[in-house]
Amino acid sequence: MKNNIKVQRAMRNMTQADLAKKISVSRQTINAMEGNKYVPSTILALKIARLFEKQVEEIFELDAED
Repeated sequence: MKNNIKVQRAMRNMTQADLAKKISVSRQTINAMEGNKYVPSTILALKIARLFEKQVEEIFELDAED
């Protein structure tokens, strides 16, 4: 699953640690998501979308192989 979390963070001048704190996960979790090494749960994806005031589909995109 692809995502544009890093872009969304940059647009808001947020660090990985800032985002992690706001959604109650570790900075390592944010790093893994941004590196496409971790697929978030539905709840976590919704929290991220809500924080960025976007629809989930605007942040996360299925790969052809997903």
